[in-house]
Amino acid sequence: MQVIAGIIYHFIGGFASGSFYIPYKKVKGWSWESYWIVGGLFSWLFIPLLAAYLTVPGFMQIIRTTDASIIFWTFVMGLLWGVGGLTFGLGMRYLGLSLGMSVILGLTSAFGSLVPPIYRDLFTNSTEHTFSAMLSSTGGQVVLAGVVVCLTGIFVCGRAGILKEKELTDEQKKNSIQEFNLSKGLVVAIISGVLSACFNFGIEAGKPMAVAAVANGSNPLFQNNVIFVVLLWGGLTTNFIWCILLNFQNKTFGDYTNNRTPLLNNYIFAALAGTTWFLQFFFYGMGESKLGNGASSWILHMAFIILVSSMWGILLKEWKGVSKKTYSTILMGIFIIILSVIIVGYGNSIEDI
Repeated sequence: MQVIAGIIYHFIGGFASGSFYIPYKKVKGWSWESYWIVGGLFSWLFIPLLAAYLTVPGFMQIIRTTDASIIFWTFVMGLLWGVGGLTFGLGMRYLGLSLGMSVILGLTSAFGSLVPPIYRDLFTNSTEHTFSAMLSSTGGQVVLAGVVVCLTGIFVCGRAGILKEKELTDEQKKNSIQEFNLSKGLVVAIISGVLSACFNFGIEAGKPMAVAAVANGSNPLFQNNVIFVVLLWGGLTTNFIWCILLNFQNKTFGDYTNNRTPLLNNYIFAALAGTTWFLQFFFYGMGESKLGNGASSWILHMAFIILVSSMWGILLKEWKGVSKKTYSTILMGIFIIILSVIIVGYGNSIEDI
């Protein structure tokens, strides 16, 4: 039941992440940097603080009494992840939901799921959830096989995006994705995919705060919420500075008070997008507390995001006008990712992991 509950929590988190960009499409008359930072204030500041307040007793005291080096590295990982988050938003602009999510999260999956256990092997005395422990156990080997299958599915989804690029005219691409640009999109997607994995590294760096939260009486299901507060301060710092610079450069400070735009709706939809975004990690933390294995938790989270975003891409007609071969390719990629989720879930159910 622990494994099933963990997978369900990861699915809910993946659904939130795969869906969060949809409300942004309802924002009218604002530049990207304006709606991104408004939503970000909810994603990275207001909602994480509220979640920690409701679920982790004395969370600010835990943060104040945690060793400065732990706070520092958790914050730094948040800063680096923030760069990945910025380029993630750009990747969505240039590639669309389906292709953008597949490329970015493919790299994030690989780095985020495998680097932490390798790090534990090389730089800590831990014997649990290390890469060598995974290699030497049946459950760990099955989980790693699931990671490989997932990356294969992500590659297939990316292949579908390349086929789409070759088949559609510029006008058809712009009809589904207004700023479609494959070369520019792939550059920012690669940067985003690598740096976005720093979020998982930040969770690892901040683990002592989660341990302190449980010792302080917090429900283990919500132990990671105190980590998210510090980690997302780093993400907010990077995004806030960049968006303010863009506001200056593009002279878009007027967006926030422009009465010629539907201001109330814009704020509501940006806030909804930001809140939905945070829910992915709220439920990710719950899922990880059930599964316990960082590598499998991260890959499940990424897989569900890709599944949901790919389905949204289909529903929003991002694949309209492509050949049957291309359409079949994206569906095959989705199927392979579903298969990987089943494999990872089975690997976690084996007790020797």
